Amino acid sequence: MQDYYQRKCQYELRYFCAKWIETTILAQGDLTNDEPLFQQIAKNFVQGLKAEFQRNFPGSTNIIDTIDQYPPEDYYRHLRNGILQELQMMRTCPPNGNHQPPHELTTQIRLTLTQYLTNMVTKEKTVKVLCEQFHTRTGEFRALQMGSPNSTPEFEERVKIILNNEYLEMIRQKDALLADLRSFMTHYETVQVAVINELKNWQRSQALGGNGQPYKDNLDEIQDWIEGLLEIITAARGVITKMLSYWEQYIGDSKTILEGFVRQVMHLQESLIISSFIVEKQPPQVMKTNTRFASTVRWLIGQQLGVSAANPQVECLILSEAQAQRYFSQRPMNDCPPHSSGEITNNSSSMEFQPQSRHFTASFRNMQLKKIKRAEKKGTESVMDEKFSLLFYTTTSYGDYRIRAWTLSLPVVVIVHGNQEPQSWATITWDNAFAEITREPFQVPEYVSWLELASALNTKFYSQTKRALTEDNKRFLCEKIFRNEYKSDDTKNYVKWGQFCKEPLPGRTFTFWDWFFAIMKMTKDHLVGPWQADRIVGFINKEKTIEQLRQCQDGTFLLRFSDSELGGITIAWVRAGDTNEVFMLQPWTAKDLNVRALADRINDLSYLRYLYPNIPKDDAFGVFYSPPGGEQRTTNGYVKSIIKAHTPGYSENSGNASYPNTPQHNMQSPNHSVDMMEMGASNAEMYNNYSNEEFVDDDFEYLLST
Repeated sequence: MQDYYQRKCQYELRYFCAKWIETTILAQGDLTNDEPLFQQIAKNFVQGLKAEFQRNFPGSTNIIDTIDQYPPEDYYRHLRNGILQELQMMRTCPPNGNHQPPHELTTQIRLTLTQYLTNMVTKEKTVKVLCEQFHTRTGEFRALQMGSPNSTPEFEERVKIILNNEYLEMIRQKDALLADLRSFMTHYETVQVAVINELKNWQRSQALGGNGQPYKDNLDEIQDWIEGLLEIITAARGVITKMLSYWEQYIGDSKTILEGFVRQVMHLQESLIISSFIVEKQPPQVMKTNTRFASTVRWLIGQQLGVSAANPQVECLILSEAQAQRYFSQRPMNDCPPHSSGEITNNSSSMEFQPQSRHFTASFRNMQLKKIKRAEKKGTESVMDEKFSLLFYTTTSYGDYRIRAWTLSLPVVVIVHGNQEPQSWATITWDNAFAEITREPFQVPEYVSWLELASALNTKFYSQTKRALTEDNKRFLCEKIFRNEYKSDDTKNYVKWGQFCKEPLPGRTFTFWDWFFAIMKMTKDHLVGPWQADRIVGFINKEKTIEQLRQCQDGTFLLRFSDSELGGITIAWVRAGDTNEVFMLQPWTAKDLNVRALADRINDLSYLRYLYPNIPKDDAFGVFYSPPGGEQRTTNGYVKSIIKAHTPGYSENSGNASYPNTPQHNMQSPNHSVDMMEMGASNAEMYNNYSNEEFVDDDFEYLLST
């Protein structure tokens, strides 16, 4: 996080004023959508921060001057997001030995709140008895005055003193009850904010999980907290409602106070109910039209409030980013849902309560996006940059008011052709990795530090291949994305969105992400075994490859991912001689590896003897060789044949042999100026590949969007 705070020179202030910053930011809750109000909050925060620093370190002006370099809103938002990121990291870190398990913490919370509630119920009964007693005696005294002309002033004075004492005791008990109620509400609200923040952390972890990061699925524990809080706040609402029923008659001056508590309780109850309506199983974040998909929403209220008995109906719509922003800003749901930005079939499901798991869910098992309405593109925007979200909403009743609950899915990119997947996954990967815990849909930073991006790439690659990137791998990726123009200090390297997936690499027709994604896909589909066994160096440039192999014995080789061809892997090997010449085999792609596996191809080439630095080839790859064939003659009388890798124009003893009747393999000493492969068919060629029957609307939209 040091690097994050240094972007706006906040690291020293974060350190020296840690307690004040944390207390102030966490006490402010969610960001307001009211821009003038937000500006005022930011201005007050910055002024308070400067005052706090000057109070602790009088005379230190340099750090204060750095604050004034930035607009208060930017400075406050950046610092606030940093605090939320720290909170998220704390939630995902494994607990130390002194960490208290969540269920024990929940027990303590419930005991404390329940004790508050019990004391309030007891005092409420006491106050009610005192009110009724005072009312009765006041009536008796008035009747006595009217019906007994012989009543003496001394007697009346004594009665007045008794009534006054009872009145004072009633007021004392009333004030004590109100004080308990205020304490309860303060404590309860703090706990509810903590529980909702825990749920937001779970949702943020779910987004990171979309990139393959493991996370703790503690949703059942969170549901326990929410159910317990609902039980308590519902009981508290009942106590306050009782008090209102007779306080107006006996203690009129407290009616306004109680009505304020009723509004506060209803707001907290509604906030908890709506916040607990979530997407438990996200839809696919790269969604192809006319393809079935599933999703599940869950309401963490369980059987509380009796809502589950009504089996409310949940509907699903797809919203554009602009629609999602408008919907997010209004928070309470309108009676009428927004217009959908597409047509989804099978988009309705009833919520059902499962007694065994206590899950209250609605499952959408067979949805299909038939049509999509796209926004007008600006500049270099493409359909693969456009984010949508599924809106799930329901309406039900509880007591005397209606509940309208809704939630948004993680962002999705809608495609019509498989070739749009790579760029779409760039959009989703960046969003999942770098979105803030609280944000307006679907804002993400325009640039991030290399360390942050390297972590995201490592997570993504590991999730697909089950082996992490090494530090050397990351260093190579850093060189590639910065076009060999990077600072030695990784903390000062920042990657822009365009640099990540929009701008072609030097001398290429594809971007960094295109190249990385193709390697990841090929490794997952064809190279998992050798990659996991650390038999593939992969991410290494030609210069370093040559330098390393020239120090090795004849026939030593290594495998590296191609720089010039998407999803290509090449073999570099050394032939002993005066110069220890290093050769590079033309890259193999997934198409080649579908025909014959990598290990078998290596086994075919006898001049490859030692995997770098000196592992015998069979020791390194023997476990991955295909088993030898059995019977050569098939049942239909034919003799089996296999395809083997061969390099025409090269033999172990001489590199000058020629086989003119065989297509020449592009085997060469490294030439860094040569592009090995043409990168793809043109749109016109693709169009010609479709028959009249196959060329449908989705394909036409795809061609227009590329």
